[in-house]
Order: sequence, then C-alpha cells, then structure tokens
Amino acid sequence: MRLLIRGGSIPAGLGVKKNYVDIVQEYCADKGIELINRSRPKETSFNGIWSFYEDIDPFKPDILMIHFGIDDAFCPVYRSEFKENLVQMVRLARKRFGPVIMLATSQPFDDPYEMEAVYIYYRTIREVCLDLECEMIPVHSYWAGYVMEKSISNSDLIQKDNRYPNEKGHEVFAEAIIHKLDRLVIRRIKD
Repeated sequence: MRLLIRGGSIPAGLGVKKNYVDIVQEYCADKGIELINRSRPKETSFNGIWSFYEDIDPFKPDILMIHFGIDDAFCPVYRSEFKENLVQMVRLARKRFGPVIMLATSQPFDDPYEMEAVYIYYRTIREVCLDLECEMIPVHSYWAGYVMEKSISNSDLIQKDNRYPNEKGHEVFAEAIIHKLDRLVIRRIKD
C-alpha cells in the first residue's frame, strides 16, 4: 500500500527538523505502507494542479492526502480557485488511479481575523469532502481539543510565524492523521 502526501509548507516541514510527515512515516513503516511526501514550502493548490503529472500521477498511490490551505489563504488564492483546484486534483486522481482521498485542514489561529480568513478554506475543504466523498481530517478541531485537554495555548504549538506549527504542533497533526489512517487501513483490510 502506498500513501502520497501533496501539500505546501506545513507537510514540507517548513521551520522544523521533524515534521508530521516524518512521524506518520514511522507509523506507516510499521504497517507496511510506503509513504511519499511531494510537498514543498510556499506552494499553493495551484502548484498541486500544475505539478500533478510529476508529483502525484507517476506514483499511483492507494491513498492520496492533499494538504493545502494555509499558503493559499495567505498568498492569497481566492476561495473559489482553491475549491476548483481541490476538485480538479480529486477528479484527476480518481480518473487516473482511483485512490482513497483525504483532505486535511490545519491549526486554528488565535487572531480572530486570521481565523476567520483561514476558516473559509477549512469550510471549503469540508464542502469538497462532502461533495466528492473524500475523507476529511479536521486537524483544526483535533488541535483545539488537544489545547483544551492539555490546558495549553496555541502559542505552545506554533513557531514565531504563527502560520506554521513547531515540532510539538506537528505531533498534534500526526496524531490526527494517524487516527484517520488507522480507520482507513482497518477498512481496507476488511475489504
């Protein structure tokens, strides 16, 4: 089984030595899943479309995780463009090799204006998941629960540039993703 992650700065590990992809890779190795990360810093969903035939198609993953949004929101990429880019990636992948597709959100923001701007993209991810029957990984919800449960603040989990998680924040991302992967792998084994 092969999992490919395609996204921007967060899955590329901008600003950290060990990112969530590294942690998920350890999980995958134990399950016999090959993980390929084709994410690069500062890339948006437009880059995901433009590089589809180089970064995704040749690998024909069984599971494709698309993780764009933060770079799109701050670039800015219009919400309608973001949605269309996600829809195109999902449709292309399904037409070419038919993987299970997961779309992930990112962390919440303390600044209400930034959160309002970013939440538009998270809602868009949810819409695409509902419309196209993709698996959603609501990292922002998992993160908020983690912050509440541990009695910490967002600042404990982010870098100086609040768009990007620190290594502890990447651990939270990994937990949310592994939780979803566990259910997918179990479901695939039963099928």
